[in-house]
Amino acid sequence: MDRIRIVGGRPLKGRIPISGAKNAALPLMTAALLTDQPLTLTNLPHLRDIQTLCQLLAQHGVDIQFDGTGNSAFSTQARRIVLTAKDITNTTAPYDLVRKMRASVLVLGPLLARCGEARVSLPGGCAIGTRPVDLHIGALEQLGAHIAIDGGYIVASAPGGLTGDRVVFPKVSVGATENLLMAASLAKGETVLVNAAREPEVVDLANCLVALGVEIAGIGTDTLTIQGRQSLRATEHEIVPDRIETGTYAMAAGITDGDLELVGARSDLLESVFKTLRRAGLEVADTAQGVRVRRINGFHGTDVMTEPFPGFPTDLQAQMMAVMTRASGAAMITETIFENRFMHVPELMRMGADITIHGASALVRGVPTLTGAPVMATDLRASVSLVLAGLAAEGETLLNRVYHLDRGYERVEEKLAACGAEIERLRD
Repeated sequence: MDRIRIVGGRPLKGRIPISGAKNAALPLMTAALLTDQPLTLTNLPHLRDIQTLCQLLAQHGVDIQFDGTGNSAFSTQARRIVLTAKDITNTTAPYDLVRKMRASVLVLGPLLARCGEARVSLPGGCAIGTRPVDLHIGALEQLGAHIAIDGGYIVASAPGGLTGDRVVFPKVSVGATENLLMAASLAKGETVLVNAAREPEVVDLANCLVALGVEIAGIGTDTLTIQGRQSLRATEHEIVPDRIETGTYAMAAGITDGDLELVGARSDLLESVFKTLRRAGLEVADTAQGVRVRRINGFHGTDVMTEPFPGFPTDLQAQMMAVMTRASGAAMITETIFENRFMHVPELMRMGADITIHGASALVRGVPTLTGAPVMATDLRASVSLVLAGLAAEGETLLNRVYHLDRGYERVEEKLAACGAEIERLRD
């Protein structure tokens, strides 16, 4: 099993290219199930989760080509993917694939809407807390689906097709909003989604659906109105830049006292994060190519509470905690989205961090130095928080279970090494 070795203490300086957003690419890829016409996506990130979803879509009968070359093999160089679901040959999403990635549940809405049936394993992925699918199920039932849980599978049917309705989500859910957006695209009549998620990845999916021929009003707000269509057309769509990768590398500049230009980044996707980093003492400025981040006057403890967009994203909480271990003073970090997302805390404390957990909050007191140590990744974002800590620590850090990191960060060691980090992948 691969490990990553880091020798810390080097300021990061240079340019880091920002990849396409994993959390946008995955639902966009599942949208290909809605039409028998080709869906072309550009700015594709090279990630394990993308490869897993390709395997899942292929077993549903989707033809997958990369870079317009006719190559159907997953390529680490591909930036353009063409998905054509001319004939869906299988409506079951099996456990052995779905267990690897929670986003696999996003095939449920498209399969049900187009085929009138779907059998999807209950999802797996990072062990960061419950992400109940009951929001997906309840909303699809309002559109006329019959759904049961049988043997660990969601078994759904709508023999006469789905019918539009007014759906009020009891809580904000990105995944449920995305599943319903896609299902409503082929439903009869009008669907209104109230208390919908507003994340940039949801906006990206909605814009792609519009390009496919769906009429959607309210994009970017918490109320989406969708006029269903009988069929959708071919289109090409560019995947939005990854705001979580952007935020992660911005924090890498902060914790190492570095100076980075994040090429391709969009500051409008991270206003709450950049506001927080500016309070902590970083300068964040737009450039012709993206965003520049550097420390300008010390580094101060800054409180954070995770919230749905446009608030501070839960996917940057672990990284922010790592950064605050080296800030002056203290910071209170409160997690409101997932109940089990502090699993990185014991690993940071192994490196000398001073962190006290109080229920859903963690009090982080800055320390003069962190010390390299063997640490273990527990989930995707926790893994990169340990990379950040290792970059700032004295001595050597060995990060184990890096397959978590590979699910969501493209060529992380190459990007950091190009900016001066002493980091390498050890292949066993």
